[in-house]
Amino acid sequence: MNYKILRLSDMGSKVTKLILALFLGLGQLGWAQETPWRLELRGQVMGLQNKPVSGANIQVTKEPAGTLVKVEVSDFEGRFVVQNLAVGTYKVVITHFDFAVYQSAVIPLEKNVDLGVINLSERATTLKEVDVVGKKPFIEQQFDKTVLNVENSITAAGNTVLEVLEKAPGVNVDQNDNISMRGRPGVIVMIDGKRVPMSGTELANMLRGLSANSVEKIDLITNPSAKYEAAGNAGIIDIRLKKDKRMGTNGTLTSSFGHGKYEKSNQGVQVNHRGKKINLFASYNYVHRSELSKLDIYREFFEGLTYIGAYDQKNNFGFILNNHSARVGMDYYVSPKTIVGVVVNGFANDINRTTDNKAGVLDEQHQPASSFLTKAITGTNRYNGSANLNLKHTLDSLGREISADFDYISYKTTDIQDYTTNYFNLQNEPTRSPYLLYGDLDGDLIIQSAKVDYTQPLKGIKGKLEAGLKSSSVKADNNLQFLDRSNNGNVLDPSKSNHFIYKENINAAYLNASKKWSKASLQLGLRVENTIADGKQLSDGQEFNRNYTQLFPSAFVGYTVNKMHDLGLSLSRRIDRPTYNQLNPFKYFLDPSTYSTGNPFLKPQLTYSVEFTHTIKQKITTKYSYSRTTDNIISVLSPDPELDKVVIQTDRNLAKYNYYGINLSVPASIGNWFNSVTNASFYYGLYQGNLANTNLRNGRPTFNINSNNTFVLNKDWTAEVTGEYQAREIYGFLDIKPIWFVTGGIQKQLWQKKANVKLNVTDAFYTNKVRAITALTGYTERFFQRRDSRVATISFTYQFGQSQAAPARRRSGGAEDEKRRAG
Repeated sequence: MNYKILRLSDMGSKVTKLILALFLGLGQLGWAQETPWRLELRGQVMGLQNKPVSGANIQVTKEPAGTLVKVEVSDFEGRFVVQNLAVGTYKVVITHFDFAVYQSAVIPLEKNVDLGVINLSERATTLKEVDVVGKKPFIEQQFDKTVLNVENSITAAGNTVLEVLEKAPGVNVDQNDNISMRGRPGVIVMIDGKRVPMSGTELANMLRGLSANSVEKIDLITNPSAKYEAAGNAGIIDIRLKKDKRMGTNGTLTSSFGHGKYEKSNQGVQVNHRGKKINLFASYNYVHRSELSKLDIYREFFEGLTYIGAYDQKNNFGFILNNHSARVGMDYYVSPKTIVGVVVNGFANDINRTTDNKAGVLDEQHQPASSFLTKAITGTNRYNGSANLNLKHTLDSLGREISADFDYISYKTTDIQDYTTNYFNLQNEPTRSPYLLYGDLDGDLIIQSAKVDYTQPLKGIKGKLEAGLKSSSVKADNNLQFLDRSNNGNVLDPSKSNHFIYKENINAAYLNASKKWSKASLQLGLRVENTIADGKQLSDGQEFNRNYTQLFPSAFVGYTVNKMHDLGLSLSRRIDRPTYNQLNPFKYFLDPSTYSTGNPFLKPQLTYSVEFTHTIKQKITTKYSYSRTTDNIISVLSPDPELDKVVIQTDRNLAKYNYYGINLSVPASIGNWFNSVTNASFYYGLYQGNLANTNLRNGRPTFNINSNNTFVLNKDWTAEVTGEYQAREIYGFLDIKPIWFVTGGIQKQLWQKKANVKLNVTDAFYTNKVRAITALTGYTERFFQRRDSRVATISFTYQFGQSQAAPARRRSGGAEDEKRRAG
């Protein structure tokens, strides 16, 4: 099968002319990377004997409220630049372990300001006497993204990252562990700028194994520029791990224990040694989770309009997760202009599941006819390893910069499935011999990628031009064997077994530029990606190949009306390629009536998005969004066309999906003791197409409200309460009932704030339960799912080592897109 959209050979000259016209035309205007209607503060910190102070902590607060808005650190020459500040009045507070605290007078900011040299005096007090000027709230609504400051959250302590995302504004995790943002599926999940190599349940299990104690913040980006990968029609969730910014040897210990129905624990240590020429870092986290999930399903089958029978199923799932993750790396400052780094990550995940599925069979008269009981023991082991080599070189004093990343990633999965099904009559007597099915699934995935990025500042006209190249290679080899052991043998079942090999090569290039005027701004970007993919099923010889090239433009226009109002408009085109598991035709069984499988003929989905943003006083933010997706990939439950009363879950392409949304963020505060951020999303998604012999035109207006509230009880005690309500919504054929839950916690600071103890309770009223209905031709289903979501957790964090801060370096590799799709 050939799937060709546009070949490079056919459009090379057109792309060249388009890029030249785009950037030569705008080159006369000049470019700027920073958000053009924002301003900046800069200066240089000097100490005794007029020596530069490296690693000084620069805190900028908005006056007169005293709200912390930016934190930066000085470089090795003592210089600092605080960017993206709105017109207004500010104060600057500078702290350093060896010097007294410096606090500026009120600074009116109406244009870029250079504070010049700031001399710090010798400190006469110890660090423990320095008060923190401000604390970032859990939720920050910025112009281009929403930031979750996880390390500041009491209710996040001891939780997993998946549990934090479930409480995030506009983020939803459904009953199949699919993550959506503001009602839109197709979210990219990254860790430190690198895409996570999984999707669906595998991604959820990985996030369940990642402790929130190891996370600094999470960025929710809804409309990325051309510099980002073109994938992800709903946006990006970027999880930023904690990085110690202090000079010398420092570290953090974390420990938490929780209990719901079963026990949970997170343990971790992070160590960092930072000198003038070298920075060494390492971390280790261990997560143990015992979980329980209950799922009740009532399924009805029809021939035309005639009812022919039903299943009434009660499912109990239990699993024990043990996850080990380690990270070690080094940054070496070859010279003031050149930095070389290496990062190695390891991840071992062991999940043991038990399944108890009892199904009652109803006949054509809705009367009980028989039953079957499936018990399963499954074990999954995932071993992931990755290595990243990175280079950053500043070419000259103007700030021209080139960076490169090389990644090698290996993922290995083994999955054992052992099913025993017994069949009974109404008297609970066996009616046939037990059906014994044994599955052995092995998967290997290798990802190799390289990328180069170039930055060209044009300071004379306040501009910046960015360009980059990337190439990646992926090979997935998955071998599945199912053995029928019903007759005391090991008989291969060819209808369920398969061996699937997938190869993919993606080459990409981008240009991104922007221009700043006094009040207005313009940013334009263009990305081109060529994809070559081949898949083959060795069991039956089926294969496909695809070769397509596409353009992904993006644009942003901003305008500052006055000190009260900022406006912005962004547009982009994005793509979501199927994940490797979605393409893999393996069958995963739950019981004789249910299985899931991949679809090797899935096509990528393409999305055009536009978003208009209005900000009042840099506080109240309203975003109006519209997107149109073609070949929309959705998960569908439908009857198997070849087997009687068997349900198959698979991903399919729906013709189109239209999304309309409004997002409102409103902060509030009372004195210094209460801060609140409330986010409300109102949206309407319309699904259209024909799937599973059913014409679909389904959608309804809905909304989501998330409120995070922090209380300062005294200087050492704080409390936090988070509540969320998700109204009834539609996802494809699914009609999902409303969900609400409340989480609360309290924190106590210890030992001059070097340590803290946190106690929280998630889903305090045990209301986070999913009820939904799906209906299509020949089939309807109602289900009710609840998990071990009400959990009380106590956590302890301790920071040790020196307290002198130093600049941190962000490390992200070049295999982001491929890694997300690996699962």
